[in-house]
Amino acid sequence: MGAVVVDPGSSSLVLDPEHVLDRASMNLANALLGNAATAPGLEVLVGGLKLRFVTGSAVAVTGAEGVVTLNGAELPLNKPVRVAPGAVLAFGPARFGIRYYVAVQGGFSGPLGGLHAGTAVAFGKAQGQGFPHIHQTPRRALDPERPVVARIARGPHVPNYDAGLWLRLTTEPWILSPESDRVGARLAGRPLEVASAPAPQAQPLAAGSVVLPASGLPVIALADRPATAKSPVIALVREDDLDLIGQARPGQMVHLLG
Repeated sequence: MGAVVVDPGSSSLVLDPEHVLDRASMNLANALLGNAATAPGLEVLVGGLKLRFVTGSAVAVTGAEGVVTLNGAELPLNKPVRVAPGAVLAFGPARFGIRYYVAVQGGFSGPLGGLHAGTAVAFGKAQGQGFPHIHQTPRRALDPERPVVARIARGPHVPNYDAGLWLRLTTEPWILSPESDRVGARLAGRPLEVASAPAPQAQPLAAGSVVLPASGLPVIALADRPATAKSPVIALVREDDLDLIGQARPGQMVHLLG
């Protein structure tokens, strides 16, 4: 087993791949190192994280793009890199996207959740000496100055609404609200008209569901969503595009294409 000592920055979480907001980036980081697809990794919001390696390993950083350094020298992103004992990995502010993903060879182990200054985090033993050859191409990180485009399909409760609601949902621009969190991406804009039909019974809520609460402002369900919701589900974000929502910044424009 190896270990790193942490200075977490604004927010850094040890998560399994099913609970990260950009699953493709976490999967890529694990694949680059030959880890199991289920290996936990770090989700680093904005930057500020510092890791000091007590024991040597290898790392891969994916997702957001910014200046990440290893002992002061810039670390290449989306590539496996050997790390010596005592080395310090530091994350500058993300310039594109908002969440970095970090995998270590063998995968992080121990409790999942938030990190605290001075915490030692263990990781597993590396399997083999080299790195696998993979054919997965990293996605370019989002430009915060450009709109995020996410493709959607009609949800189960769209028939309860007139065609004007779907037209407005898919043609009007939305803004990612600062009130967004890991539960849901809240969209700000001109409220949609909520149907007067009786609300549906509580139903299972899948990631990517576009829920229409009484406010008329859509919410895209994310990794930490509740198990069920009573508000109608009017659309479903395509799975590939849901990772883009996880990399969007508050205030960034969002277009939903139906």
